[in-house]
Parts: sequence; structure tokens; C-alpha cells
Amino acid sequence: MKTIPAVTAAVLSATVFLTASFAVAAPPTIDTAARTAIVIDFDTGTVLFDKGADTRMPPASMSKIMTAYVVYSYIKAGRVKLDDTLPVSERAWAKHKTNESNMFVPLGAQVKVEDLIRGMIIQSGNDACIVLAEGLAGSVDAFVQQMNEAAQKLGLKDSHFANVDGLPDPDEYVTARDLSKLARALIMEFPEYFHYDSEKEFTYNNIKQGNRNPLLYKDIGVDGMKTGHTEEAGYGITVTALRNGRRVVEVLSGMKSMKERGQEAEKLLEWAYREWADYKLVKAGDPVDDAPVWLGTTANVPATVASDVFVALPRRSRSGMKVTVVYDHPAQAPIAQGQKVGTLHITAPDTQDIDVPLVVSRAVDRVGGFSRAALAAGYLIFGRKN
Repeated sequence: MKTIPAVTAAVLSATVFLTASFAVAAPPTIDTAARTAIVIDFDTGTVLFDKGADTRMPPASMSKIMTAYVVYSYIKAGRVKLDDTLPVSERAWAKHKTNESNMFVPLGAQVKVEDLIRGMIIQSGNDACIVLAEGLAGSVDAFVQQMNEAAQKLGLKDSHFANVDGLPDPDEYVTARDLSKLARALIMEFPEYFHYDSEKEFTYNNIKQGNRNPLLYKDIGVDGMKTGHTEEAGYGITVTALRNGRRVVEVLSGMKSMKERGQEAEKLLEWAYREWADYKLVKAGDPVDDAPVWLGTTANVPATVASDVFVALPRRSRSGMKVTVVYDHPAQAPIAQGQKVGTLHITAPDTQDIDVPLVVSRAVDRVGGFSRAALAAGYLIFGRKN
């Protein structure tokens, strides 16, 4: 095992992210009035704050994030286009008679898919959700089934959807952790449609409505995603912000008022940027160490990482971070390019350890029979492995 400097090479902005993540080991330095909450670093998935994040809760209109995810899946698969139109059924139009959030689509109208997306996200229109579900899947029930299939695919283990708009239903529940995973997946998989979340207003049928996300109206980097409220759920919000290339996602639920929702969401966001930072360690392909080779045409081969490596850490933990290279034994030739030969082991105070595979940057052939015998003899006599 060899300790190496925390930064071994010049590092450019990462495009492939470390799939494993740190988790908070020390008690958080902040609390929130929200009943349940989670804050994650977008690039690494690192959990920065967790308050009952695995407790089931009603999502209210935050379930529309999943509705949007499925709609975007249809568009990306080429099954519908933004300028296609969908019909307004009586079921969707009847939403106007309620006190719910609506886009106010006329009965029998043909509405562009892009307008319906804006109505769903900006205006939180329940009627828009129904038009999309019926028009794309044939029925609301069929669309809900697709929402649950998507949840299963994304690993949302503690979430189940019973409708497309988040209205109260005993079979409709999520967790803050699952919503943070969903939000992260939507941004990563559908970046070309995420801009709708940052639009502050939308006018349809001569009715202008503002985005329900209160943090969009502040200059703090927020560019999404969705609020929610029912009597049972209280006031909730899923928020994401981008500052200086670093994105944070947070989910809060169970607050007592719109004012408290905005204040608590902003407080946790500021804490996440103030107390945590992303640290870039190694760029994919940059040499990390020379890995020993047994019975190869060369005694060593450059070891690197397949994906750019960077981690999210509390700022106070940065000085204690250590990066070590671990080899179980010399790699035996022949060795293929990209083959795993060791591990990059990263530790830091107040975090869990993380291991990143080390791979060789080029292939190494096996030596011929006579050379193998000589190398083996050298090992037996002198204790050398190459």
C-alpha cells in the first residue's frame, strides 16, 4: 500500500462521475424545521444532510417530477414531439371545478405537448398532467403504471405512485431520498428539457401564472424543481441549484407554511455550499502509479482510473484526506488495456472510505518461455517478482 499526494495530476472538469459516494459519518452541523429532508451533492451523489430521509411521506405535487420524467422518456424515444397536440378530455377539463392547481385547458381543445409541459411544471397544472397521461399512454392508469416501472428502474425502493398529479391517496408515497434520486436522474438523463423548471411564468388561455418555486426569484443559483402542498403532506419542495459549476439537490417536506418552506430550503442550500465542496483528484487516463507486473515484457505499467475522480467533502475534512494505492499482488501478464490491477483508496475525517478501481493504461504481453524461467529463477533466488 502506497500513500500518494491527494492530487496527482492536472485535472479538467469531469464528465464521468464516481458512482460510489461518501456518506456523512459525523453529526450534521445544522437542523431544519422540515419533518424530513435530504441534501445531496449532484455530481457524486454524496449525502450532505439527512433528516428522516427514508421516512415515507405523501409527495403532493412533487410527484409531478416523476410525471415529467416519463413524459421526457416518451419524447426522447421519439414517440411524441414537443409540437404534437393532445386532446383535452372531460376528465381533465373537470379539474377546473376544483380548487386544485390547473392550467385551465378548454374542453375538447388540442394542446401542444410543450405547452402541457410548461403547464405541468410552471403552473403545477393537474389538468395538464391528465391530458399528457391520457394522450401518451391511453389512460391515466396506464401512465401511472409506467411511473411505477420507472421508479423501479431508478431504484426508488420506498416510493409508489397512484396518480399523475400527487393528490392525496393512501397508495401514493415517496421518501426524500427517493425524490432526490429522481431529481438527479431527470437532470442527468434529460438535460435538454430541464430548462422548463427555471421558467418563472407561463401564460395559457390568457391566464398568466408564476412558477411556484419561491427560490427561483432570488439570485442564488436555483434553477428547479417543484413544490408541493396538501393538508396531510404539509409544505414541501424539491430544489436544485448550480453555483460555479457545482450542483446541489435538496428535498424538504412537512413544513407549516409557504414562508417556512422557502426559508428552510434556502438555509439548507446556503449551508451545503458554505460547508461542503467538491475536490477533483484524478482525470481519467492520467498516470496515478506504476503497477508491478509479473512475467511481463515490462516490469511495470502505468496505472490510471477509467473515469474522472472527484469527491464531495466537508471543507474541514479536506486537510485530513489521504489517497493510497493498494495492490493485492503484482498483475500477471498478459494484461489487457483497461484491466483492473489495484485500488485507489480514499479516506477523510467524518466520511466513509471510498475505493476506486485502478486500471492499466496499456496492454502488457507475457514474456517467452525461456524468459519466464529466468524470471521465476530470479524470484526463487533473490525474492524478486520481476
